[in-house]
Amino acid sequence: MYHINRYDGLQLHICMKKVLCFGELLLRMPPADAGEWLQNNTMPVFIGGAELNVATALATWDIPVKYFTALPDNIMSKDIKTYLEKKKIDTSPVMYSGERIGLYYLKEGADMKSSENIFDRKYSSFSTLETGMVDWDKILEDVSWFHFSAIAPAVSESAAALCAEALQAAHKKNITISVDLNNRALLWKYGKQPIEVMPELVTYCDVVMGNIWAANVLLGIPVDETVIAKNTRPDYMLHATATAKNIFNKFPQCKWVANTFRFDQSESSIRYYATLDSMTGQAISPLFKTDSIVDKVGSGDCFMAGLIYGLLSNHKPDDIIGFAAAAAFGKLQEKGDATKNSITQIQDILIQYQ
Repeated sequence: MYHINRYDGLQLHICMKKVLCFGELLLRMPPADAGEWLQNNTMPVFIGGAELNVATALATWDIPVKYFTALPDNIMSKDIKTYLEKKKIDTSPVMYSGERIGLYYLKEGADMKSSENIFDRKYSSFSTLETGMVDWDKILEDVSWFHFSAIAPAVSESAAALCAEALQAAHKKNITISVDLNNRALLWKYGKQPIEVMPELVTYCDVVMGNIWAANVLLGIPVDETVIAKNTRPDYMLHATATAKNIFNKFPQCKWVANTFRFDQSESSIRYYATLDSMTGQAISPLFKTDSIVDKVGSGDCFMAGLIYGLLSNHKPDDIIGFAAAAAFGKLQEKGDATKNSITQIQDILIQYQ
């Protein structure tokens, strides 16, 4: 049984310092099937990027949040900045530099890991940022939490170096650091594999979120193929704890490890659950099921936001993982890259699956 509390986010967090989300802003353009976008001369545009999706969710839940990225100095970027500010995101860290905004093309309903995903972000403003360009003391002065994902250092070698610089600065200020182990095989095109970059970055992290497979590819944490062959929920829960223990041993700064398990049984059918491990035990979410999906993009980002929200609020581990998983599951029914669901709506989803 999961104990659900109702919280007024604004009252709870009114005196809180800010969460800083660091990463590349992207515009997603989903082409319709069978070339209909060419026939109709239309293609929608969604604003996103893993870290921005986290920031948007946190702002929706009244968590003070600021966002760091780089954009070219043009009218489109200024429109985007105004749009984000209307969503209560502090855009003061946004840098104007470089020449273009990163794009990607993914059909609505498709998974981010789909081979049909097309990234068009080479030489983007974020990818061309370099160390020494950012005044981290100024950006971090009102920050208590720093979040990034494995996508940021995957974009370019200079972005990876900037990420390391940011983490070092945040660590020196005793800021809590979280990472989402997003594994994007279509990135990492600058001559280094993720295993050569990510372990050094994760040494600074207090919270690690991902899954047992991403932890293997990005951090070298072993995967037990006999568990994969069994394909049962109890065995995956045990493997999640084993993965977490390996991460705790390899990265002593880490205090929390969350693992998500999303199994696509068909294009529109999903089973979803998650775990949260600490040095003292494991909390497990309910099992969520649906045969109807609107948009898969941003579900993991919504989980990450839910995890940050629960940990910042000092909720119980069962409540933290339950809320985060329900938030991710609810995002599957929303069009676009970031959630619009309120705290109450997410808690109502969770109650349905207890």
